[in-house]
Amino acid sequence: MPPPDRDRTEAEPPVRWPVVAVPVVDPPLNSSSVEVDAVVADPPRRPRRRPARADVLAIGAYALLGVLVCLNYWGDVQHRVSSHLPTDHSWFEWLFAHGAYSVRHLENPLFTARQNAPDGVNMMANTSLLGVTLPLAPLTMLLGPQVMYALYLGAALSATAATSYWALSRHLVRSRAAAFVGGAFLGFAPGIVHHANGQPNFVSNFLLPLIVARVLRLGEPGRWRRNGLALGLLVAYQIFVNEEMLLLTALACLVVVVAYVVQRPRAARERAGAFLAAIGVGGGVALLLTAYPIWFQFNGPQSYRGLQGGVFHNWGEDLMAFVTFARDTVAGDEAVEKTIGLTEQNTWFGWPLVLVALVALVLLVRRSVPARILAVLVVLFTVASIGPVVRFDGAETDVAGPWAYVPDDLPLVEMMMPTRLSLVVVGAIGVLLALAWDTLARTARPTVPAPRSGAHDADPDGTADADGTTGARDGDRAATGRRRAVRLVGYAAIVAALLPLFPRPLPAQRIDPPPHFITAGGWRPYVPAGRTLVPVPIPSNVHGLPTLRWSALTAQEFPIPAGYFIGPNAAGEGVFGAPNRPTSTLIYSTMDADEVPEITPENRRQAIEDLRFWRASVVVLGANPREAVLRDLMTALLGPAQRVDDVWLWDVRDRV
Repeated sequence: MPPPDRDRTEAEPPVRWPVVAVPVVDPPLNSSSVEVDAVVADPPRRPRRRPARADVLAIGAYALLGVLVCLNYWGDVQHRVSSHLPTDHSWFEWLFAHGAYSVRHLENPLFTARQNAPDGVNMMANTSLLGVTLPLAPLTMLLGPQVMYALYLGAALSATAATSYWALSRHLVRSRAAAFVGGAFLGFAPGIVHHANGQPNFVSNFLLPLIVARVLRLGEPGRWRRNGLALGLLVAYQIFVNEEMLLLTALACLVVVVAYVVQRPRAARERAGAFLAAIGVGGGVALLLTAYPIWFQFNGPQSYRGLQGGVFHNWGEDLMAFVTFARDTVAGDEAVEKTIGLTEQNTWFGWPLVLVALVALVLLVRRSVPARILAVLVVLFTVASIGPVVRFDGAETDVAGPWAYVPDDLPLVEMMMPTRLSLVVVGAIGVLLALAWDTLARTARPTVPAPRSGAHDADPDGTADADGTTGARDGDRAATGRRRAVRLVGYAAIVAALLPLFPRPLPAQRIDPPPHFITAGGWRPYVPAGRTLVPVPIPSNVHGLPTLRWSALTAQEFPIPAGYFIGPNAAGEGVFGAPNRPTSTLIYSTMDADEVPEITPENRRQAIEDLRFWRASVVVLGANPREAVLRDLMTALLGPAQRVDDVWLWDVRDRV
């Protein structure tokens, strides 16, 4: 249930967007008045006030939702990972450990050699979440990366909803309940919750509402320095959280500004100078703060240019996805997910919400500039998210999509996934829901005209009109009744569309802890400085999930070869994981076949060469479903193993 409507009084008007003169006060649905441009050149300063009770209730509700979404992790936080994306889950645990390691050892966080030794990993060229892992490093050291991951995941969802609520309630709508509904959707939309399955970088959107609100205020006369500085700081920080979501937000803001200029050219011209000056300041500040990290991302060690084969280019939205309920909602069905196929569930809104959104746009677009801008966003980014081929219900059609005409090798485009453009649609629908609820909240509040002079004396009981009749007052009552009925029907429609999308706890699976030999430090006598511990299987994006966690859960005290990341291949293109060496390939094929192949002298020679390249000092095999066959393989390659504590160990220091 949303918190009660805490509408602002006339004595405390909402802070409005004065940048591009976006009209934020819509007339009631039954009004014929002209729309009002909410342009306040210099809104009056008001003394700071404590948050209203509605604000506290809203934030509390969002926090409870964050706990609910992560509930399955908290059942056994030390031994559970996402059952949807377990490797991604482990990668982000590793990232929290990386942030703590960088702070503890005062090392450059933009690069690490603790994974993919000896080449290392360019952290700026990966989803490193440095803007989160570095500030939270003390908590990671105290609580461990598993607890930190689950704690942060729920907090990021809640914080995104809270900042969305703040931006909506302070800059767009009067009704706190409207802001609550919009904020809840923006923080916990089906597509966002879907990404919470192992990808916390895509739910860390708490800065984006603040960035959008600041962009829409850039045209304030006399405030271009302050607004530009604030925008530059926000953008710079977001670069260290999620560059892809920042790019999508920038594209959306560009469309918003252009759409407004087309509709309000005169107001836009009046504020163009301040707007451009603020953009210049913001861009300069952001560039100053991020120039070296961005250079490092594209030119530093282990950087790359594009992804091999444009692997994401074909990931477009299925048309049926828009009217399908997402798996992690109360109305979702996992079987449908397999039918529709390749999609991230970014637009799995369900048919009731699609219907409500269309009706709201039809009713609001005629009289509301914000609604018209939202309509442009929805149409443009929906079409753009389709990809190179139109797909329907899991099958490709013969109709070419918009991305069929976009070259794969364009800068930035080569790294984009078409389906993720629909996340802008998610944001637009969240704002639309707030706008629709706010309009409904004002439908039953007719303006009461001042009584005519002497009318009160002529009608002491208050039942007659100025001409002595009661017809006009009865008509007002009937109109008020109709407006209240419209409001109740509208509220019911929005709630009915959102209830099926209520999130369920994310699915989780149990994962075995690292061997005692690893967690208790039994490896220390075997791994001197400058050498690596080689876990079997070698960590990769397909195999070796448990062994990647060995590094994460031991504070990255020993470096490991290969891993789960994006790095360059021989041609300089980005690929997932390190290029396989002969021994890695042999280990993976043995696991897949569950049978040791015939081992030749060449295999043994390659194994020694690979261990020399990795600077290995010890090879370690712990408990694994393929433990027996892996032990036989490594014995055939390296000779008999030692049983130390709960692992099989091959000491290779005197051989490499």
